[in-house]
Amino acid sequence: MTPAPASVVSEAAPWIAEGREPTIGVAVITYTAKKMLPHCLPPLLASPLKPRVLVVNSSSNDGTVELAEEMGAETLVVPRRSFNHGMTRERARQALGTDIVVMITPDAYATSADMIGHLVAPIVDGTAAVTYARQIPHTGAGFFESFAREFNYPPQSHVRSYDERAKWGSFLYFCSDSCAAWSNSALEAIGGIGPTLTMEDAINTAKLLRRGHRIAYVAEAVVHHSHTYTLEQEFRRMFDVGYERRRQKELLLDSGGDEKRGGSYVKALMGRLLRERPHLIPYAVVQTGAKYVGYKLGYNATRLPRHWIPKVSGQDFYWTSEAFDLREGREWGSSGGRVAG
Repeated sequence: MTPAPASVVSEAAPWIAEGREPTIGVAVITYTAKKMLPHCLPPLLASPLKPRVLVVNSSSNDGTVELAEEMGAETLVVPRRSFNHGMTRERARQALGTDIVVMITPDAYATSADMIGHLVAPIVDGTAAVTYARQIPHTGAGFFESFAREFNYPPQSHVRSYDERAKWGSFLYFCSDSCAAWSNSALEAIGGIGPTLTMEDAINTAKLLRRGHRIAYVAEAVVHHSHTYTLEQEFRRMFDVGYERRRQKELLLDSGGDEKRGGSYVKALMGRLLRERPHLIPYAVVQTGAKYVGYKLGYNATRLPRHWIPKVSGQDFYWTSEAFDLREGREWGSSGGRVAG
C-alpha cells in the first residue's frame, strides 16, 4: 500500500499539524431505545477519552430521552418526518462539531470502556479517515446471525485504500455505522452526510476512498451487535439495500458487483452448515432466496407500482419523508411528491 499523500492526511487529521489532541464525540442514533441505553451508554460515558455523548432520538416517547439525560448524555430530538439514515447522522455530526465523530446504534454494546480509544486510534494518527469496529454476536444469538459476524468481522485488523479495489471488490467500501468513527474534517470536505434510505456508511466511505483517504477495520474495538431477522425482515432489509445500491451503482459498484461477495458468503455458509448443522440447510436456502429476491426487487424498484414500495420496504416512513422529497420525488412521476402509503 502506497503512503497517503500529505494533503490527504492533513485534511483528515488537521490536529497533527496543529500539535493538539483531537476532540471526540459519540452520536447514538435511537428510536424507542430506553431498554438498550443501560447496556450501550455506560462504556461510552466511561471512556478515558471523555467524549461528548449525544443521544439522537427520532421522536419516540418511550422515555429514551429522559433516561439518556439522567445517565449523563446530551440529547437531540429529530422529528420522524426528518429522520433517515443519512440526514439524522448529519444533524448529529453538526451538533457535535468534534474533530472525530463516532456513530453507534443503541443495540451495539462495547465490551470495554477502551473501545472508543481503539476505534479512533487510526484516525488520530492520520492512518485513516474512517474506522469501524469488530462486531461479535449478542449472548444467545443463533447460528445465522453469529456466522454473519464471523464472516464480516475477522479477528485481524486491516486498512483498505482505493488503489486496492481489484483485491477487495465490492467489499472495499464495507463499513458499519452500528459502530464506526469518522474524521469530521474529511466528511466536511465531501459535503457531509447526505440523505439516504440506507447504506450511508458505504456511500461516504466510497467518497472518502476515492478522494485518497483510507478505511481501517479495527478488530481491537469490539462491540456486541447482532439481529435475529425473520424471512420477511430479511426480504425487506435487502429490498432497501438493493434500492440504494442501484441509486449509487456508479459509486459503489465500480470495484465489482455484489454477486461475487454474496456468492462467497453463501459458499462459506453452506460449507459450515454441511459440516456442523446440515439440518439447517433447507432454511438457509429459503433465507438466501428471500434476501436475493428482495435485493433484486429493490434494485429494480422504479419498475414497480409506486404504491407497492412502502409495503415491501423495511422503512415505510422513508417514503413520506423529507429525504425522499429531496432526492427521489421527481423520479416517481410528474407529481414529484411522496409515494402514497
